[in-house]
Amino acid sequence: MRVRRGKISRIDLFACFLMLLTYSGYAAAAIVHGTVTDPLGAAVAGAAVALVQNGKVVTNTHTDIAGGFTLSCGSGGRFYVLAGGRSFRQVTSTGFYAGRLDSVEQNVVLEPDPVRQNVVVTATGLSTPQAQTSSAVTVLQAGDLENRFTLIDALRQVAGLNVVSNGQNGSVTSIFSRGGNSDANKVLIDGAPAEDIGGRFDLGNVSTTGIASVEAFRGPDSVLYGSDAEAGVLSITTPSGSTPTPSFFYQGDAGNYYTYRNEFQTGGTRNKVDYYGAFSRMNSSNDIAMDQYHNVASSLNLGWFPTANTQIRSTARNTTAAVGLPGAYNFFLIPNDGKQSDQNLYSSTVVDNQTSENWHNTVRYALARKREQSAQWYPAGIPIVTEQFGAPTLNYYGEPAEIKGANGFFVSGRAQLNSGFATYPNSADSASNRDQVSGQTNYRLTGHLTALGGFRYEDERGSSNYSTYHLRQSLERSNFDYTTQLVGDFRNRMFYQLGGGIQKNHLYGLEGTPRASLVYYLRRPGAGTIQGTKLNFSFAQGVREPSLPEQFNSLYGILVGKPGGPEAIAQDKIAQIGAERTRTYDGGVEQSLLNEKMLVRGTYFHNEFGNQIEFIDPFALPQLLPTLTPAEQQGLITVLQNTGGAYANSLDFKAQGFESEIQYQPVAHLFLRGGYTYLDAKVQRSFSSDALSPSFNTGLPGGAPPSFANIPIGSISPLVGARPFRRPPHSGFLTATYIRSNLTATVMSAYSSRSDDSTFLGGYDLAAGNSLLLPNRNLDYGYQKVDVGLTYRVSSWLSIYTQTNNILNQSHIAPIGYPSQPLTVQSGVKVAIGGHSKQ
Repeated sequence: MRVRRGKISRIDLFACFLMLLTYSGYAAAAIVHGTVTDPLGAAVAGAAVALVQNGKVVTNTHTDIAGGFTLSCGSGGRFYVLAGGRSFRQVTSTGFYAGRLDSVEQNVVLEPDPVRQNVVVTATGLSTPQAQTSSAVTVLQAGDLENRFTLIDALRQVAGLNVVSNGQNGSVTSIFSRGGNSDANKVLIDGAPAEDIGGRFDLGNVSTTGIASVEAFRGPDSVLYGSDAEAGVLSITTPSGSTPTPSFFYQGDAGNYYTYRNEFQTGGTRNKVDYYGAFSRMNSSNDIAMDQYHNVASSLNLGWFPTANTQIRSTARNTTAAVGLPGAYNFFLIPNDGKQSDQNLYSSTVVDNQTSENWHNTVRYALARKREQSAQWYPAGIPIVTEQFGAPTLNYYGEPAEIKGANGFFVSGRAQLNSGFATYPNSADSASNRDQVSGQTNYRLTGHLTALGGFRYEDERGSSNYSTYHLRQSLERSNFDYTTQLVGDFRNRMFYQLGGGIQKNHLYGLEGTPRASLVYYLRRPGAGTIQGTKLNFSFAQGVREPSLPEQFNSLYGILVGKPGGPEAIAQDKIAQIGAERTRTYDGGVEQSLLNEKMLVRGTYFHNEFGNQIEFIDPFALPQLLPTLTPAEQQGLITVLQNTGGAYANSLDFKAQGFESEIQYQPVAHLFLRGGYTYLDAKVQRSFSSDALSPSFNTGLPGGAPPSFANIPIGSISPLVGARPFRRPPHSGFLTATYIRSNLTATVMSAYSSRSDDSTFLGGYDLAAGNSLLLPNRNLDYGYQKVDVGLTYRVSSWLSIYTQTNNILNQSHIAPIGYPSQPLTVQSGVKVAIGGHSKQ
């Protein structure tokens, strides 16, 4: 076949030249592409998408029918994606770097306009829209922490959590998640484990300085986070710099009880680097003598993008705090003279790489350095010599006091504040250090299925030092965790998660932690009176490793090498102290109402806490070790009396209940959020002395017995069949936020019913008897705590605010014996300079 040759016209040459110019310009541009989806993963067509650089929109487009978009910019630099759609609120991606030759994927999940549906990580280990998970996760954003110095009151706005603070500013504060123990929660700060070895964590020293968000996960999560995630996970993240020019922020306030706070923040970006730093100091005299408190907190977040798909980020958080130790003042009416100091450092460095479009990898190194010192300067109290155990004994007592419980029972007398046998001054210090290396890889097998795998190695080192008594103990553990998981969906309507973890602990060996969950939408969310009906179910197991005191004073460790000990270990199969275990399942429904202006959640949960560690009194040994002869039992009792007792995995209890939450935006400027939790917890097995031989208050010798002399009492732990201490059966919260023009007003309230507890004064009256014990049932008071905050924006850079806490002046928010912080008022200013807003 002959091909005719013809001339190429000038017009054809010019067209080819334009095409080359267009192609070369496109190739030299930063390309940002991705998909916009709704919370269930369905594509959102026609969504508005913009690429923002230096606070300005450089280009914009609308998504295609598959929700896809492509944006380009002729220059490289720092960007973020802004997206929105009909019935969705406008959302922004995290900031990222893209060079002129880079192609970066940025997928965006839109959120319903009226209600909160966040992207969470603790549920699956991946950034997952909350609507796709069955887990009970609540996200507290920076706005929820507004005008507050600690997380305590904000966490009281989470269903299923009971927050207990033993007094006023700086006092020990613990979380009980769905009836679990206070040391059964994993705490992460930018991925770094922050709890002590064994799970103990004091929230009282965690300031809101440098906190961007808090995820509160209820339920076991050891499959992802290993030991200590037995009952829940608390994950705290630090802000990152986002403004193209440096921004500076100052906040300062002052209030009653000589309380003042100053806080400074700065942040920004430059080319491939972003930076953020914060510093604060808070001082308060509190309402009780010898209870002064100060907290100095600082945080740092540095990020670097060596390439568009790789980022290296280092964060650090340091806290130095000190508080007086007045003790349970209401029992003594004299403050004790003690002090506790804490120095806590947490740091994390992570390398995050999007290896390919479907493959993502993360490697992290994290460390924790925690030190605590306590000191008692002198024996506060009134010196009184009494006849105890057949001999004159000197101890130090409080003033005569009436102790009345919420159950209506009361006693009167003097309680021993300090022992005459102790050495003064005395001091103690402890350390809990951890180094951890972890890696995680996840691969998107299909558009609806992702596989995840991970490992974790940690080296734990702890010590306790009682220098006054020349006693020092230390330990080191090397632990390994492995996890694998599948996360997927079927047609964006059914979502599932199936995984398992293996914990290889230096102390207790191997433990397996499976987890499975399922979500199904009977109706997809959308416009309409009743839409978005979600059913969810999950099952999981969790573990907790023993703490330092529990290992140092384990029953097994004490019996080894003692007369009759090895025989008791062999005959009664006493094992080294081991892991606590939790098995839980929950299920519930979530319903969207009134065109997604209202969201209602309800979840039933059932937890079995087995193999729990408890304190064993020496006199419980005859029933704990029945195979020994009476003489052998008495010999071991004598030995254990010298150590004060021991710890063993001999406690079981269950906790079931129902938690609910409602979110509602009735009008554009008002947002309401409330919740209620019912908890039914019961001790099933215990070998403590209280469970085997309960105490009775028969009064002082020669005096009249009280009206409740025949009621059995757990002096230091709950009785079998009773509720665990400090777990109220009813609790709830309600928050209203009003934003209009330059004014923001917030009313935050928390409610709790009475709960079981003890005065812990068995053996501490004038006769070393039980006359100061009260029945456990409903001993702690219920409370209604209401706080009101107002912020007024005077100008673009200046705001003034006032925060009133405990406006009802409730005095029984803390457990019995500990006075709560009375009504407090703080007022201050906020100054913001520089930077560019993302809005």
